[in-house]
Amino acid sequence: MVKFKFLEHTADIKFQAFGKTLEEAFKNSALAMANLIFKGKVKGKISKKIKVSGKDNERLLYEFLEEILVLLDSEDFILSKIKSLKIKDNNLKAEVIGDKASDYNFSNQVKAVTYNEMFVKMEKDKYATQVVLDV
Repeated sequence: MVKFKFLEHTADIKFQAFGKTLEEAFKNSALAMANLIFKGKVKGKISKKIKVSGKDNERLLYEFLEEILVLLDSEDFILSKIKSLKIKDNNLKAEVIGDKASDYNFSNQVKAVTYNEMFVKMEKDKYATQVVLDV
């Protein structure tokens, strides 16, 4: 199964991510954004915990991805993988693994996650998300 794909967009970068569960789709969304920021392999040396909430799945996805950007900007943390991710009652808890961002040369500088064209939905037998990133 395809985990994520990048789509054409005039100024920003748009992607869709997929998963058999909502949690898997959220994980693959984070990995798509991480892949955009740095195209190589990131070592898994540091663990961080993320807790966010949102009134719906789109807000929850926005808050989750934005928190990953906050870790990058404020704590010099670049994502490698997601060890665990649970969604319950519009709350998300995750443990993410990564490394010191200053040890890597970025492929793209992501300024922000946007709500532009964002969706989280069930498609046949899988969940799909779509995100546009301001770069």
